[in-house]
Amino acid sequence: MRFSLPMPRRSRHPLVRALSLIIGLALVGVLMVFGLVVAGVLLVGGALVFAVRQWSRTRAAVSPAGRRSHKPEVIEGEYVVLHQTRHAAR
Repeated sequence: MRFSLPMPRRSRHPLVRALSLIIGLALVGVLMVFGLVVAGVLLVGGALVFAVRQWSRTRAAVSPAGRRSHKPEVIEGEYVVLHQTRHAAR
């Protein structure tokens, strides 16, 4: 079984066709402008976050507290190896 939608009726009046074309193009233009604005905001926000992180990283490297040797953080714990045996069902 094949599903098909009926063909939409197109108006024969040339003014209605031209008006629908203009409205469609305007809608596509608005969506493109909105997308560009969102992309610009994301780009500027990412650049600001990157700049703040770089700035704080360079300040930490210059400050006397940053000159101390860095001790790696180690999570201590005890580990037990579990052997899992599989018994074949016959």
